[in-house]
Amino acid sequence: MVGMKYFKQWVLFICLSVYCSASAQEVKKAMTFDEMVSWKRITEQKISHDGKWVACKMEPWWGDASIFVYNAKGEMTASFLPAAQAEFSASSGYLLVTRKPELEKVEALKLKKTKKEDMPLDELVIFNLSDKKETIDSLKSYKLSESADWIAYKRESKSDTVFHVRSLDGAKEVRFADVKEFGFAKKENILYYTTDSTLSTFTPEKGHTVIFEGKGVIKKATFNKTGDKIAFLYCPDKDSTNTQFSLYLAENNTRARIVADKGQNFIPKGWVISENGDIRFSENSERIFFGTAPAPMQKDTTVLAENRPDVQIWKWDEGVQYTQQVYNKEKDLKKTYTAVYNISGNTLFQLADKEIPHLITADEGNAPIALLSTNQPYATEQMWEGRSRYDIYTVNLQTGERRQIKKASNSNMQLAPKGTYAYWYCAQDSSWYTYSLANGKEYRLTTPATFAAWDEDNDVPDYPSPHGLAGWTADDRNLLIYDRYDIWKFDPTAEVAPVNLTVNGRKEQLSYRLIRLDKEEKFIDITKSQLLQVFNEKTKGSGYYSAHLSAPKAPKALLTGNFMLKTPVKAKYSDAVIYTSETFEQYPDIRLSDLSFKKSIQLTHGEEQQANLNWGTAELVSWISLDGTPLEGVVYKPENFDPNKKYPVIVNFYERNSETLYAYHMPEPHRSTIDYHFYTSNGYIIFNPDVRYVDGYPGESCFNCVMPGITSLIAKGYINEKAIGAQGHSWGGYQVAYLATRTNLFAAIESGAPVVNMFSAYGGIRWGSGLNRSFQYEHGQSRIGGTLWDSPLQYMENSPLFTMDKVETPILIMHNDNDGHVPWYQGIEYFVALKRLQKPVWLLNYTGEVHWPMRLANRIDFQKRMYQFFQHYLNKQPMPKWMDEGVPAVDQEFELGY
Repeated sequence: MVGMKYFKQWVLFICLSVYCSASAQEVKKAMTFDEMVSWKRITEQKISHDGKWVACKMEPWWGDASIFVYNAKGEMTASFLPAAQAEFSASSGYLLVTRKPELEKVEALKLKKTKKEDMPLDELVIFNLSDKKETIDSLKSYKLSESADWIAYKRESKSDTVFHVRSLDGAKEVRFADVKEFGFAKKENILYYTTDSTLSTFTPEKGHTVIFEGKGVIKKATFNKTGDKIAFLYCPDKDSTNTQFSLYLAENNTRARIVADKGQNFIPKGWVISENGDIRFSENSERIFFGTAPAPMQKDTTVLAENRPDVQIWKWDEGVQYTQQVYNKEKDLKKTYTAVYNISGNTLFQLADKEIPHLITADEGNAPIALLSTNQPYATEQMWEGRSRYDIYTVNLQTGERRQIKKASNSNMQLAPKGTYAYWYCAQDSSWYTYSLANGKEYRLTTPATFAAWDEDNDVPDYPSPHGLAGWTADDRNLLIYDRYDIWKFDPTAEVAPVNLTVNGRKEQLSYRLIRLDKEEKFIDITKSQLLQVFNEKTKGSGYYSAHLSAPKAPKALLTGNFMLKTPVKAKYSDAVIYTSETFEQYPDIRLSDLSFKKSIQLTHGEEQQANLNWGTAELVSWISLDGTPLEGVVYKPENFDPNKKYPVIVNFYERNSETLYAYHMPEPHRSTIDYHFYTSNGYIIFNPDVRYVDGYPGESCFNCVMPGITSLIAKGYINEKAIGAQGHSWGGYQVAYLATRTNLFAAIESGAPVVNMFSAYGGIRWGSGLNRSFQYEHGQSRIGGTLWDSPLQYMENSPLFTMDKVETPILIMHNDNDGHVPWYQGIEYFVALKRLQKPVWLLNYTGEVHWPMRLANRIDFQKRMYQFFQHYLNKQPMPKWMDEGVPAVDQEFELGY
């Protein structure tokens, strides 16, 4: 009997083991569109000043966002749903959360035609982090003091129209009526507020002080940082055309006085002080910068609108293309030009004007010299060159004196933090320069022979861009410049030889880049340890390193590996940081650590969303192009990949993306591309190859790079050669359209917003900016490298339209009628040519949309139709109705055809 007892237990154990094993190996399910749309990503993250609290916002593509609060132990202490935004108070003792009405409730009310005034309103939650919550309903707007635990807010409730100013604990509160605008000083707990006729200040200690009273309009009230000075604009006539504004200044809570007015000698004749210009104080509060402009033109009200001709006049030698003028019209009508008021000297100067409009100040406006620049004399050639030249001047803020220091400069200048030097990178000779504002001398810091400042991977027919500047050391003593890998210290007078501070970047193929943890820091303090972000070109991994930049020394690795790290966020008053680490498989959850990164606490758990889904893996692959260039790319496989199976493949690429090997690819109803996780989850392999280009032959370059990459995958044995698709958008859309004219390998191609006719596209307009398109063919991404009349054969050879008769692949085009990047007629030419040749082709036009669908409903629709298209041709699924029968115009509002 004993033996039988143990036998039964043994049998039960075996059965349970088999059951548990089967459960552990349970097949994970494929992602659905609903799961993609409801996928929660982290869209906001905040750390309290003391580093003891973290708030993050998790937001689905459709639905209500949540805000979660964590303590330094990693425990979630509170959550808010729905929520819109969060911010910590100055003391780190409170979190303010704005709550939005539930989306389903709002949409239900909209369907019922509910009036706007009857719709639910926002709420503000004041959360004492010791777990006490207070809710303010009917919120209209609020502002939080940056220096104390005080808040000012307005409500939209009909029963409460007053303005509230209070401490966050509720112990102190004052109220005012009919407040229009309000705001706190940055570094002191002082508030201004305006009514129809007054501007006042308030502090908890001194209470309420009226500093200006009038019967007109008050605008643009602005504190200096400490709040002991405030400037504003005032127009005495509420019914005027608002051309009568004057600049006022109040100091130390005394009554405001007028400091600048229309008609004074400093301002050009016919100009006014503009309500559209920003007001700002210099950091030392000795200057006020404000905007002026020509008085607005007035329409002739004696002529009926229908009797006035409506004509545009395009002139051959005007500096700015007329289409660009139209695009910028609203902005140009509000354009202002900077003037300055020197408080101590009581002097006014117009600094910028219509001929020389661009002003750059240094030392937050404290420096005595500023730079002025203009590209207007050279604006016409910018139309085809894609870059401009500049005339550059210095202007003395104390005297208003101008002096030209550079004519037809190939680059615009910037100012060092203290304003001791101007500096610039000259793309034409790939060199860095400085200019001493004290002695007027120019210094060349680098030459191509001595320092590789330029992008060594540049493959467009234009001068390469620089790798950039890390910043300046204290008092403008040195500037730190990047090459491809290292950080170098340069003497701005070029008297001392440059020093490689990070030593081993090029040797190890590590790209070191400085992280500016304190955004308000003006200088790089090389006496302190600095945090670097590092990219490993060999492994595609990344890391955080520490470095003492006072002397050459290899940086010390703090956290490094085969993952992607983003820029961390540091607490203001502690070494606590929050950061994310991700791979294609690992969700970028927020982690809390300190600047040593020795240990961290995971706060969020977004990875739980993918626990039961067939996910995916990313693998770096390499091959040789048809013209002998070594190339890399990434292959994405389903999590349950079986090398003995044959998989459908989608080739998706743009230019070079292998450096994103460890990027997570947040699931999303994308506007222009396939969703990688959705497709791997549903049994597809994705191939993302790098492409390197030869000037004049972008199409051929694409073919030479991509096709041998596909061949190398086929050789691995797990690719279904009859089920290879391609997908790309814009430049990627052009490339897959070109490939369709060169090979019949693809079973289906989706080409979004492609250029198929470079002849017609060359002379067109980018309606999203008003710019002529020629520069991008001569010097930019389209890479022809010459004009239409210089290189007609290249324009023809690289245009898929002229060999459409070679296309045997079914094509899905997505191109929208309000595209401001690629003219919609390109998609029409593509569609009409294939239709004329009776090739299988469909065109999706999301009416009114731009270069890609922006409305979520349209993005979801695009993803569904693209997936159905690929499923039909790559996985032999039935053809959906919209492909088989179409959706006639008369049915479009009633039938989706899925």
